[in-house]
Amino acid sequence: MSFHDDGAMPRIRMHDDEVFTDAGQVRRLIGAQFPQWSALPIRPVRSHGTDNTIWRLGDAKAIRMPRRPGAVVLIEKERRWLSFLASHLPVSIPEPLAKGTAGEGYPWPWSVCPWLEGDNPDPECLEDADALARDLAQFIVALRAIDPRGGPLPGRRNFGRGMPLALRDESTREALAALDGGIDVAAAAAAWDADLHAPAWPGPPVWIHGDLNPGNLLVRQARLSGVIDFGSLAVGDPACDLLAAWYVFPRDAREVFREALGADDASWARGRGWALSMALIALSYYKDTNPVIVAAAKRTIAEVLVGQGA
Repeated sequence: MSFHDDGAMPRIRMHDDEVFTDAGQVRRLIGAQFPQWSALPIRPVRSHGTDNTIWRLGDAKAIRMPRRPGAVVLIEKERRWLSFLASHLPVSIPEPLAKGTAGEGYPWPWSVCPWLEGDNPDPECLEDADALARDLAQFIVALRAIDPRGGPLPGRRNFGRGMPLALRDESTREALAALDGGIDVAAAAAAWDADLHAPAWPGPPVWIHGDLNPGNLLVRQARLSGVIDFGSLAVGDPACDLLAAWYVFPRDAREVFREALGADDASWARGRGWALSMALIALSYYKDTNPVIVAAAKRTIAEVLVGQGA
């Protein structure tokens, strides 16, 4: 998901159970539940995320509305934890300002949060990839250092982010089978097999974001300014957040990122496995509905396969 505001939203159905919203419906919800904001303009935000529809409310706020039933719990989790996490982190995150409820034909809770300025980084033309790598590593280190007691455990409700990589084996191999003829399946399967058997995380669970792809990062003047979409937030194996190494950075900056994190070989291998698995599954699932996610997945698979040890 991106908070980058660049025009009208296309109505592309990515999930069988998703619900669309329109400006009139959103305006009625705001008027009924938050009349103090009813005079603010409402306009759609083009987002390539898959769980929430985003609307801009005035200049300083954003509205996040789950697109499908499974995303409702993600909104609730953000409401529970983001204000707690925010004071410990070096960049802005979208602390919820208000909780909306079902109404006007919309069936679920929704959220109002700050509008965070910034652009999603383009992995093909990063202005200062090394600086961004250090910034993101600093964010991850700070997140890991927060007291994890009582934090949400990984599982079905966060797509398994932070759980042992082996639990993704079946879904990853299903994606490989579905992509046969479209990518080098043999090479991808060999890479998956290698990382799948990396030693497990031996330490205690720590906070993870769970989805550090370019669409969830905001950059201003080449530096990380914000991180958004914490729907996959959990306390678990920190290797999941290393997926950013292949989703965001070219090879040289990837090494800067690794050094800044002090990632050992086993964690690095699991992180690479996370990047590959997520890219394969995304490419298979969104191949006909989300060209931005598809392009990012293809690029990530290529980054993993070119010099699989890097």
